[in-house]
Amino acid sequence: MRQAPSVRSQEGPPPHEPRHTPPPKPGRTRRDPCILVTGLLVAAAGYFLLPVFWLAVASTKSTGHLFGSFGLWFSHPRFLSNLRQVITYDHAIDLRWAANSLLYAGVGAAVATLLAAMSGYAPAKFSFAGRDTIFNIVLGGVLIPATALALPMYLLFSKAGLANTYWAVLLPSFVSPFGVYLCRIYAAASIPDELLEAARIDGAGEIRIFTVVVLRIMTPALVTIFLFQFVGIWNNYFLPLVMLSDSKLYPITLGLTSWQSFADRQPQLYQLTVSGAFVSVVPLMIAMVALQRFWRSGLTEGSVKG
Repeated sequence: MRQAPSVRSQEGPPPHEPRHTPPPKPGRTRRDPCILVTGLLVAAAGYFLLPVFWLAVASTKSTGHLFGSFGLWFSHPRFLSNLRQVITYDHAIDLRWAANSLLYAGVGAAVATLLAAMSGYAPAKFSFAGRDTIFNIVLGGVLIPATALALPMYLLFSKAGLANTYWAVLLPSFVSPFGVYLCRIYAAASIPDELLEAARIDGAGEIRIFTVVVLRIMTPALVTIFLFQFVGIWNNYFLPLVMLSDSKLYPITLGLTSWQSFADRQPQLYQLTVSGAFVSVVPLMIAMVALQRFWRSGLTEGSVKG
C-alpha cells in the first residue's frame, strides 16, 4: 500500500524553525564599552569626591592630628567638639557669616532667576525693535569675567554710598547673562505658540500667562539657573573682598579666609578653618539633592504621549 506523501516534504520547513546563527567572533563584546564608560565615570567621581572626603576627615581631627596623622583617615575623631568651637568662636561670628552667605546666595539667586526668566521669555516669544541687538549685548556679558568688573563696580557703589553694605554684594548678584541666554533658548524650544494663543483666547493676561503657564514649563531651566547662581554667589570671594570692609558683613568664604590669615599667630584657627569649610559645603549639598528631582522631571517631560 502506498503511503501518503509527507506534508512537511510538500510544504517545506516550518516557518518558525529557528535559523542557525553564527557563533560570536572572539574579541570585543558589546559590554566592553559600558564597562569602559562606567570605569571612567567612577574615576571622575573619585577625583571630585576625594577633596570632600579629605575635608570631612580633617574636620574631625584636632590641630595636632591635622598635621601629624594620615590625611585620608580618621584619628581620634572629635567633630562635635570642633563644631562647637567653630560656632562659639569670637561671639559666634561664623553663624553671622553663614547667615550672610545664605542672604547673598538665596536672595541673589532667586531674583537673578526671575529676571533671567522674564528677560529670556520676552525675546523668545515677542517681536520688537532691536530684539536681537539687545540679546547680543546681553550675551556679550557672558564673555566678560566678573573680576574685571569688580573695581568699576566698587567705584560706582562708592559714589552712590552703597559700598560696605549688603547691597554692594546683592545688586551685582541680580544679573545673570548666562541665565538670560539659557531662558531664551529653553523658552523658544519648549513653549509652543499655540499654547500661548489658547491662553489669550481664554482671557488670560500676559502676566497671568507668564506666572501660571510659562514658569511651570520652564522649571528645569530655572532650577539650573538658580543652582548655578546660588553656587557662584556662595563661593564668590573677590567681589566681597573688594566691596566689604566690615567683618560682620562678610560671607563665609571671606570670613574663613580671614581666619586662615591669622592662623600663623593662632594655630587653632587652622582647625577652625577646616571645620568651617566643611560646614560651608553642607548647604550646597542640600540644595543639589533637594532640587535635582526637577531636572529629572524636566528631562522626561514629553517623552510619553498622553
